[in-house]
Amino acid sequence: MDFLAGIWNYVVVFLLILTVVVFVHELGHYLVARWNGVRVDVFSIGFGPEVWGFNAKSGTRWRISLLPLGGYVKMFGDADETSATATDTPMTEAEKAGAFKHKRVGQRAAIVFAGPAANFIFAILGLAGMFMVLGQPITEPVIGQVLPDTAAAEAGLQAGDRVTAINGTTITRFQDIQRIVRIEIERPLKLVVDRAGRSLEMEARPRVIQRKGIFGDLEKVPVLGISADSSKTVVVSHGPVSALMESVRETESMVVSTFVGIGQMINGTRDSDELGGPIRIAKGAGEAAQVGIASVVFYTILLSLNLGLINLFPIPVLDGGHLFFYAIEAILGRPLGEKAQEYGFRVGLFLVLALMVFATRNDIVSLPVWDMVKRLFSGA
Repeated sequence: MDFLAGIWNYVVVFLLILTVVVFVHELGHYLVARWNGVRVDVFSIGFGPEVWGFNAKSGTRWRISLLPLGGYVKMFGDADETSATATDTPMTEAEKAGAFKHKRVGQRAAIVFAGPAANFIFAILGLAGMFMVLGQPITEPVIGQVLPDTAAAEAGLQAGDRVTAINGTTITRFQDIQRIVRIEIERPLKLVVDRAGRSLEMEARPRVIQRKGIFGDLEKVPVLGISADSSKTVVVSHGPVSALMESVRETESMVVSTFVGIGQMINGTRDSDELGGPIRIAKGAGEAAQVGIASVVFYTILLSLNLGLINLFPIPVLDGGHLFFYAIEAILGRPLGEKAQEYGFRVGLFLVLALMVFATRNDIVSLPVWDMVKRLFSGA
């Protein structure tokens, strides 16, 4: 039974979440392409041989393919699924009217941008829906407990202290403290706290510790050493307008945190081992499934947001790379030469594959089975 539960939580749920996120992304491309008069030949969830499909009246082949780790929309006039190259087959004027490559640069850019935009819209509306149905848990920034031998204890923080500011940022919720501690890794935190009506200033440096995940894998996290006062948590009910506003705010916070984290990896402040691949994503999906349906929905929203962000990176092969080429085309008044685009997509493909290999390597070496393999081959 444990094995079957594991298959359901870590494989089936992961694939269902990934399918939803990919479908939303590709649907964005599809809808804007159709609005701009582009004929779509194939809408595929997954890659490789077709498992099931049907032909729509519009001429699009909707299909589910064997490898369910992604998807694509192939538009008329494209030579491949990535839209990296266009077919050199001669076209009539009627065919050109429905071909992606013969649309204006602004139309092509809108079609490409629509994929990540759909992921963002899905995340914002999904989060707003959760706030309307389940409410938004908000915890006042009051310390319930200070753990011994931690950065908080050394700084002199006490239970009952209300944190009002950190590094000049006003704190209104305990969740704000958690976000800042995660971002400001290995940097002193200048805290302003209210203690029985007195305003005090303190400084604490969160410690980076290793903790075990559900698979026994180790992850590094910065810890201040405090917990919230559970009696200070309320669930705020929202109407459509306030739910949407709070959703936009939360989405913005997650986007900023992601970019800060990437920047810290680049400059060496944050360990690049935190970069995860499909195994870690499946692990997260499994953990979410064990918590409950609300957690699965939130994880889907988070994954949709991340997919939208990643696709906007200006790397050829990704949507952001296409948009970069279209920006150059708009400035020059003509597209880049075929050779330049070809080399660009080759470099982009190499970068994406290298990133996938590195992320998967991080997934594998973080698992306890990796230590067993090393001991086996070292003879230890």
